[in-house]
Amino acid sequence: MDLGISGKRALVCASSKGLGLGCAEALAEAGVNLVMNARGAEALEASAQAIRDAYGVNVVTVAADVTTPEGQQKVLEAAGGVDILVTNAGGPPPGMWTDWDREDFIKALDANMLTPIALIKALVPGMIERGWGRVVNITSVSVKSPVPVLGLSNAARAGLTGYVAGTARQVAGKGVIMNNLQPGLHATDRAEALDGGAAKAQGISVEDAKKQRCATIPAGRYGTRQEFGATCAFMCSQHAGFMVGQNILLDGGATNTTM
Repeated sequence: MDLGISGKRALVCASSKGLGLGCAEALAEAGVNLVMNARGAEALEASAQAIRDAYGVNVVTVAADVTTPEGQQKVLEAAGGVDILVTNAGGPPPGMWTDWDREDFIKALDANMLTPIALIKALVPGMIERGWGRVVNITSVSVKSPVPVLGLSNAARAGLTGYVAGTARQVAGKGVIMNNLQPGLHATDRAEALDGGAAKAQGISVEDAKKQRCATIPAGRYGTRQEFGATCAFMCSQHAGFMVGQNILLDGGATNTTM
């Protein structure tokens, strides 16, 4: 399928590895030029060069913490005029409800709610002026089915989802399509960290912890970044113009829901 976005330009946050990298790769395969952001310069540049070599698109890298005002400024200076925005940030640490105080929640909100909102406010006006744009926010399955040990993520990402629900409907008529992509368990560093935590809590091996978690997924496995990226690329395509303010769940069937 021709996604119809060759020659467009996209900012993909947290894209040196994991799900963000999967999105960057899939967009590049569709002919999209990229601004890639992550905190670690070495890993970011290595991923960017691999994409340049594989797909021949132009890739600009910005090594910065996009959750800080300084980092946002650097990223936005490089990303001015992008047609596509993919927001993404690592999730807050797991724990019990008694573990977190006000500062923990502020950090979670900054990373997983307020930073995406700031990027949307900065970049969507240009998309409106040009009459075309796409925004995909990588949130979490925890928005639809809260995960008990991920209270910080549950709260912050649900807040972003509420904001997007209204905003998407305000900008759709101007050619800007905004949606959320909700990953379940994928084979990323985040999944490995959660497996490690489960293994430690239960006194079992990490491999056994992963087997337990895979057994809860009807597909019987973790998702891949390539599958996730392909879904993101479709949501950024010319074919997604009637998909407005939706939360697309990609979890191998683990969440048992009809809505």
